[in-house]
Amino acid sequence: MTATRKENPLKGPSRPTILQVIPSLETGGAERTTLDMARAIVAAGGRAIVASRGGRMVGELEALGGEHVEIAAQSKNPVIMGLNVERLTRLITREKIDLVHARSRAPAWSALAAARRTGRPFVTTYHAKVHEKPRLKVFYNSVLARGDAVIANSAYTAERIMRIHAPDAARVFTVPRGIDIAHFDPHHVDPAKVHALRENWGIGTRKSTVFLLPARLTRWKGQALAIEAARLLLDARLEEDFLLLLVGDAQGRDGYRAELEAAIAKAGLSQHVLLPGHGSDMPAIYALADIVLSPSIEAEPFGRVAVEAQAMRRPVIVSDAGGQRETVLVPPLVGEAKATGLSVPSGDAQALAGAMMSLMEMDEAARHEMGLRGRENVATHFSLGAMCHATLEIYARLLTASPLHA
Repeated sequence: MTATRKENPLKGPSRPTILQVIPSLETGGAERTTLDMARAIVAAGGRAIVASRGGRMVGELEALGGEHVEIAAQSKNPVIMGLNVERLTRLITREKIDLVHARSRAPAWSALAAARRTGRPFVTTYHAKVHEKPRLKVFYNSVLARGDAVIANSAYTAERIMRIHAPDAARVFTVPRGIDIAHFDPHHVDPAKVHALRENWGIGTRKSTVFLLPARLTRWKGQALAIEAARLLLDARLEEDFLLLLVGDAQGRDGYRAELEAAIAKAGLSQHVLLPGHGSDMPAIYALADIVLSPSIEAEPFGRVAVEAQAMRRPVIVSDAGGQRETVLVPPLVGEAKATGLSVPSGDAQALAGAMMSLMEMDEAARHEMGLRGRENVATHFSLGAMCHATLEIYARLLTASPLHA
């Protein structure tokens, strides 16, 4: 079922306190959604608390009116997870928390136990892939289907939750990931910030078609595939210069980063592929690019990058799988005149190179029109306001039914 929207669902005589639990506040789509919801909770008159091990986004959380409690929420150690049950139980009692919302598997087990101990409503969001094997992994992931409300970030994810975990359908809500389209607006980007990025990354005034793949450095996000596609472009001896930016934090995967660096060197791509590391100012980074890639070799549960890129009026190339089928309008489905990007089979470097070449060779005016259609698509279907209202209404429904609010 899909949550409906209404004005300020949390409005009432009491100020509800909502606890969100997530492994860390370092970087990523689930973390960004946590902050977006904290802002919405505060704006609706509630109190927003986040429990995690911390990270670079804690300051932003506090600046928007949220509160942070540091616990080892990232740990999969059974002893620490057990201790986290005690810590969260005390936190819920001490801070008079009304509802608990878990956004990842390891902390969800602790949060579920603490919520049940204290009689609080328990909400989960399934941000990640819904695995169907092995059996132990399916059981471990099943905690995200045990909420009083289970939020899926796409219809693709909701279908897999129902098929693999078989919860009561009345508890499953599809709430597509929303983004702040005012934040992701090319007209609001300071050109000086884009210039600074070009200087910091050694691009300067180089005239090139800039491809961007923004994602943490992990194999399934497709960085190695994009390097192979870049090699194929180079072998095609294109008249137009190109540059591929693989922007993302290795998050400790130094071996994978070294592998990517070796592939770049072996293919002779050092002048065409850069690994700048983590980037915090995403609107400026998108503004630097001409075309955005999201060539994940596994299905994205949702695919935030494709939505942000469209909001920034950038054509996108995505894998034809998972949630990205729901976010990008591609020619086979809507025709070229309505397309906002292109899709390619997952793991197909030749197809990815072909799509990259196709957009490079597209008339500039046509590429601009594709970008405009992308922003309209996001504004219509994937706004932050719609996501937050839908989630707040789910909270309100559970709070109303809770014995604590009877």
